[in-house]
Amino acid sequence: MENVSRPWPALWSLVIGFFMILIDTTIVSVANPRIMEGLDTDINAVIWVTSAYLLAYAVPLLVTGRLGDRFGPKRLYLAGLVVFTLASLWCGLSGNVEMLIAARVLQGLGAALMTPQTMAVITRIFPPDRRGAAMGLWGATAGVATLVGPILGGVLVDGLGWEWIFFINVPIGIVGFILAWRLVPSLTTHPHKFDIPGVVLSAVGLFLLVFGLQEGETYNWGTITGPVTVWGLIISGVVVLVLFVGWQAINKGEPLLPLGLFKDRNFSLANIGITTVGFTVTAFGLPLIFYYQMVRDMTPTQSALMMVPLALISGGLAPVVGRIIDRVNPKYITSAGLLLMAVALFWNSALMHPDTPVWLFLLPSAVLGFANAGIWAPLSSTATRNLPPRQAGAGAGVYNTTRQIGAVLGSAAIAVLMQARLAAELPAAAGGAPGEAGGFGGQLPPALHEGFSTAMGQSIMLPAAVIVLGAAVALFFATPKAVQGWGGQRPAADQDAEATTR
Repeated sequence: MENVSRPWPALWSLVIGFFMILIDTTIVSVANPRIMEGLDTDINAVIWVTSAYLLAYAVPLLVTGRLGDRFGPKRLYLAGLVVFTLASLWCGLSGNVEMLIAARVLQGLGAALMTPQTMAVITRIFPPDRRGAAMGLWGATAGVATLVGPILGGVLVDGLGWEWIFFINVPIGIVGFILAWRLVPSLTTHPHKFDIPGVVLSAVGLFLLVFGLQEGETYNWGTITGPVTVWGLIISGVVVLVLFVGWQAINKGEPLLPLGLFKDRNFSLANIGITTVGFTVTAFGLPLIFYYQMVRDMTPTQSALMMVPLALISGGLAPVVGRIIDRVNPKYITSAGLLLMAVALFWNSALMHPDTPVWLFLLPSAVLGFANAGIWAPLSSTATRNLPPRQAGAGAGVYNTTRQIGAVLGSAAIAVLMQARLAAELPAAAGGAPGEAGGFGGQLPPALHEGFSTAMGQSIMLPAAVIVLGAAVALFFATPKAVQGWGGQRPAADQDAEATTR
């Protein structure tokens, strides 16, 4: 372990920036109608406000993780925070949608610089057998951001205007920078030779794959322009990524992606698990929110409030789970959490009828809270437990990349399935895309409520089935090995800091 006397204050300062990134992935969706109105643009352009951010966020993660190993995670994190904060200011000041999309690309690059560093720092300043509590805080942050993003977005958009969902990042970014600059240690850097062919192949492959999946629905899975098709991009992306893996295997120097990481069974399985989590967490909210708003006539803020049990229970329990997984085999907690998430989603599906009492939906939301608490910390702790400090950044980059690819897959798959089920259940009227309220101009006639509810309920079964696969994978986690080479006994300061979290 790195010689860090105060690891917990360092972690808390990093969590501020991580929290801000997570909020920004959810807060914009609430503001889309107001952005369309304020910038006098159409729905396809507004979709790019989110797509551009996610694309710029996902593609560089492998590279930015390795950059953290080379130049130090603190430097990369602070640089990313500066980029993210300035880009947020630019977003709020944008006078047209093209400028806003460009600012969101820059914001995504800032987020990509920051994200692997948070996980890499945890890996390097907490010994493996005491990392659970730290990962618990990381998981609690994700849970609370689930609630705060949509609600804060609704309040800011209704009260101050859409620009303020971006302006709010500026003071948070300044505070986060000061705290991280003062409290995060400058960790030992490791000399790396940059694998330029690997960087190019990974960036091109991920861009083609992510763009194709993300924009497939926009182009009806057909032609984008001239000879360029959605499926052509996706297949090309897969081919380039296969070439990337082949190059990593034969590269005699230092590859961008050390394939030796995957010799560790738990690292490989945890990456599969987090892919299913990314898929499910991204996918399940869309049909649920459409049901709340179009069938139950809720406002965006009211529909977000239905997630309160999820966020409160998850945020409260995640640190507790973090302490538990340092003492028991995390595979039991992980598989139980993933199965609970599937149960909650199947339960939601069964409740989705026009006349179901609204309060009943708070029950599966609470179950989702218990599930969420048992997923993030055990998965991330299992993935990082056996990583040597030299490869902490590379491992964190891989882990976060697979999570983002899972999220993109979930977003694309749920959009396709929702359209298919709407066409089947409402064949006479379902001409529009889900983003266009199923072709109803934002108003759903009462006669169509039952069919729309059924279509959304059927759609939510897909993420439920995918997360069952994640639960099955978690059952094959190997028993954690005894910790060696981390300096034996923990520093007293570490013990004292952990005590303050109890």
